[in-house]
Amino acid sequence: MIREATPEDLEEILNIYNDAIINTTAVYSYKPQTLEDRQAWFEQKKDEGYPILVFERDNKVAGFATFGPFRAWPAYKYSIEHSVYVNKEYRKKGIGTALIKELISIATEKEYKTFIAGIDAANDKSIALHKSLGFVHSGTIKKAGYKFNRWLDLAFFQLELDGPNNPTEE
Repeated sequence: MIREATPEDLEEILNIYNDAIINTTAVYSYKPQTLEDRQAWFEQKKDEGYPILVFERDNKVAGFATFGPFRAWPAYKYSIEHSVYVNKEYRKKGIGTALIKELISIATEKEYKTFIAGIDAANDKSIALHKSLGFVHSGTIKKAGYKFNRWLDLAFFQLELDGPNNPTEE
């Protein structure tokens, strides 16, 4: 079941996110977050009107996803970048796909034009998932990050959505 996250989900969201920080290159961060960090993140996302979705299975948060601004400047207002993380116990079960599809639906409804994924270039599974959903490679920044004693390349993929009927510069 996919639903909007609640504050009660934050501990499980934190555990999934910290696992990604500690064990993967899905997050270019070094230190695990605290529950207070995730609470601030949650409140900011909600205040700014961005979704935070969880995929619930067996009364547990099996994964979560969100999107937010791609860049802070006003002309980027129709572009968003998303994040999706799945608990390692629930991978390869279609949860990431379901979460991204739901985010695409929300982004389409909110009239965004460009849906962006920044993916570690070595993450073949995430790249394959995004390609299967219609995302196209739009460039790679070589040596964008450094983690686990090696340089990391950051690949960008994008999905073009319908966008607004009448975009404005306001």
